[in-house]
Amino acid sequence: MSVVDSIKKAWVPINSAGHPFIFIFSAITFVLSFISVHLLWIGLILTAWCIYFFRDPERVTPDDPNSIFSPADGTISFLGLVDPPKEFSFNPNKKLLKVSVFMSVFNCHVNRSPIKGDITKIHYIKGLFINADLDKASENNERNLMQIKNSKIEIGVVQIAGLIARRILCWKNESDSLRIGERFGLIRFGSRLDVFVDPDLVKVNVLIGQTAIAGETVLFKIIV
Repeated sequence: MSVVDSIKKAWVPINSAGHPFIFIFSAITFVLSFISVHLLWIGLILTAWCIYFFRDPERVTPDDPNSIFSPADGTISFLGLVDPPKEFSFNPNKKLLKVSVFMSVFNCHVNRSPIKGDITKIHYIKGLFINADLDKASENNERNLMQIKNSKIEIGVVQIAGLIARRILCWKNESDSLRIGERFGLIRFGSRLDVFVDPDLVKVNVLIGQTAIAGETVLFKIIV
């Protein structure tokens, strides 16, 4: 393998959503270089972090119809039975199993579909920007809710903005179809993803505190 091929193989793509921010950080760094060497180094470090934040590595998700994969990179911060968000069309009288994946500013923030299926509902809600790791973020923060359904199961996925996050991106629309592991959105600068499922249809496959990888870590195994 040539040096060029080795570099290409090691290079991690950058999501196009990050291009404007990388340009801004680079431009500010250029200006700082005329003011102070110390400020130049600070600008270089922040620009490098910005590039790192918007990385978008390729993932190979197994085509397993009996698995529900993590939609995000991060840490499993919650796992338990809860009342479903009222914006979903699930049975409001039945509790759902929720798993939360908390993404720090150092995690990859590209979101991927946990299952293969059709999007039956998308509902965006404006809100606050408190710490996404707190329980009340589920009700108070800016968030985007999406239901995905296939022949086996219907799940809910919620993108939740965090303390630093100021923009939720969702690249899909209602009635669109998703491949398992397909990119569907991104949240800028720290956030959380919640996944809701019927507890009677799945077996839990993760623990609180575990590190999850989008499109690779199996959150639940479908048992029907």
